[in-house]
Amino acid sequence: MSDEKLTYASAGVDLDAAENSKHRIKRLVESTFTAGARGAFGGFGGMFRVPEGAKKPLLVASADGVGTKIKVAIEADRHDTIGHCLVNHCVNDILVQGATPLFFLDYVAFGKLVPSVVERVVAGVSAGCRENGASLIGGETAEMPSLYRAPDYDLAGFIVGVVEEDAVISSAGVRDGDVLVGLASSGLHTNGYSLARRIVADRLKLGPHDPFPEAEGQSVADVLLAVHRSYLSILGPVLGKIHAMAHITGGGIPGNLNRALPSHLDAVVETTSWAIPPLFGVLEEAGRVDRAEMYRTFNMGVGMIVITDTDSAVAVSDFAARAGVQSWSIGRIRPGSGQVHLV
Repeated sequence: MSDEKLTYASAGVDLDAAENSKHRIKRLVESTFTAGARGAFGGFGGMFRVPEGAKKPLLVASADGVGTKIKVAIEADRHDTIGHCLVNHCVNDILVQGATPLFFLDYVAFGKLVPSVVERVVAGVSAGCRENGASLIGGETAEMPSLYRAPDYDLAGFIVGVVEEDAVISSAGVRDGDVLVGLASSGLHTNGYSLARRIVADRLKLGPHDPFPEAEGQSVADVLLAVHRSYLSILGPVLGKIHAMAHITGGGIPGNLNRALPSHLDAVVETTSWAIPPLFGVLEEAGRVDRAEMYRTFNMGVGMIVITDTDSAVAVSDFAARAGVQSWSIGRIRPGSGQVHLV
């Protein structure tokens, strides 16, 4: 048995790197603080004040990650957008219930902690928080060499928002004859990457810095790391006109729109009502993926679906246009049994 004195560093955990990381991200975290944030950076717990004037506030919470999109960031050595994707994904998840974000927490776990990478990841998280008016009030950075192999890391986020109880949006508001408004995605968002990465690497034989087919001037990393769009600024002003919403993530349109339907109504989605972006065509052709599989794996160019009446649909589309985001009337609600029909 060796008599060598052991330290945490000899076991693979660098406390000096952890301290360096904290110093690097302090200004980034503090740049997100809104009026409700309480306490200072580095506390054991984050604090946030419930907004003044709230009458019957409900807190809405969600947790998520970015899936294997993070592998693209690692392979491309481009870490400053993946955190932004994470925040926007979580914001959209609570937005479908009518909630606006209050605060956010992040968790990053490394095989080998690299302070500059931590800084870039948190820079993206902070940018997402600033975009959506959320305070980054806490988080955790872990180094676990026996669990992750460098340069791999993982990222998760936790969001809390608020909505007045009488303003909650749910499937209960959906009516026969309502219309579906599809809002354009900004790419793959954060789902389908296990399949997309396999197609790009194994079938197209492309690396992160190679040009992506049919994407003039853009590399594979540019296309696959496009920031997941937040729909808060578009839909926030018209939440009172919306009957229900579906954030199109894992499971695609059929696996998410059904979550916004009551048991006695169906949604009919007219798949020819919008132009599917070339990105999805490239993946479909190169991977020889069945069209039905494409629709249940990817968002196919539609990142959010709004269910509302005909008049309010116009307002939704108007706000989207002002934000420079395409929208389409993509279908309707009819009597049924809570099913989604792609036609």
